[in-house]
Amino acid sequence: MQSRYYTIHEHPQGLPSRELFALEQRELGALAEGEVRIRNSWLSVDPYMRGRMDGVTTYIEPFVLGEPLEGAAVGEVIESRDARFKVGDKVSHMAGWRDIAQLPAEQVEPLPDFDVPEQAYLGVLGMPGTTAWVGLNVIADMQKGDNVLVSAASGAVGSLAVQLAKANGGTVVGIAGDQHKLDWLESQGVKAVSYKGKNAAELSKALKEACPEGFDVYYENVGGDCLEAALNNLRVGARIAVCGMIARYNDDAPAAGPGNLAMILIRRARMQGFIVFDHWEHHTDFVNEFGPRVASGEIDYRETVKEGLESLPDAFLALFSGANQGKMLVKL
Repeated sequence: MQSRYYTIHEHPQGLPSRELFALEQRELGALAEGEVRIRNSWLSVDPYMRGRMDGVTTYIEPFVLGEPLEGAAVGEVIESRDARFKVGDKVSHMAGWRDIAQLPAEQVEPLPDFDVPEQAYLGVLGMPGTTAWVGLNVIADMQKGDNVLVSAASGAVGSLAVQLAKANGGTVVGIAGDQHKLDWLESQGVKAVSYKGKNAAELSKALKEACPEGFDVYYENVGGDCLEAALNNLRVGARIAVCGMIARYNDDAPAAGPGNLAMILIRRARMQGFIVFDHWEHHTDFVNEFGPRVASGEIDYRETVKEGLESLPDAFLALFSGANQGKMLVKL
């Protein structure tokens, strides 16, 4: 059986070009004992994948040039030589960026049995949902009534973070760009602030108007001007959970840090970066708690869906122009 997959043959500089991604195919070998073969139905693209293209080990190993790229996926088992899985089982795994995956069974997880679309396990009930929960509750130690600011607030992680924060009772402000994203935030009872056309000082002023008393928690997804503006609006004892810095992912030279970093000292704030995989022990508890809420429609989540394997690179690149609302997915 043939597997079609994407790979790269050189490390990009700056924002990758569409031509960087090569669609190739290879013949899969016979299944070994303990392996499963999966027909992927949904593929995830995520900003962290950009760092894996640089050939440098950070918190995760880089992609190997010429080998299939990797990412979260869900699909159906079509052949199995492991007693834990049978043909027809719906599963999740990390062998994305391809149509047919073949891998050891210990790298595959059965999908939980909640009445939700299977792609939800790549978004609201997958890594983004767990990331939102961990950032607020474990890293930022969110308390009842805290005022919370979230950047990239209509993205896969941010759109869940604002809802979790809103249920906590304080003022919640979300930073986003396009008007339909701002409108969605307002529909959730979140004060929406646009970053478009604003420098750090202007964004800082807009945040002050949205929440004059300042923020106890800042959920950071962007960096750059968003971080500088947020630092100006912290309350004493604020906590900053750094999930991502997407504004910097395609920089090809060192970027200056915020000019007001002293606000961390002045406000006696704590700023901590985190990688959700270091806290993955919370994932099962998160899914068991929020699965019923997603199934009942209590959690409002958004997906941006592209069709077909050929659309995968374009879906990935669209993440860096803010073209997605909620989770960016590719349906096969």
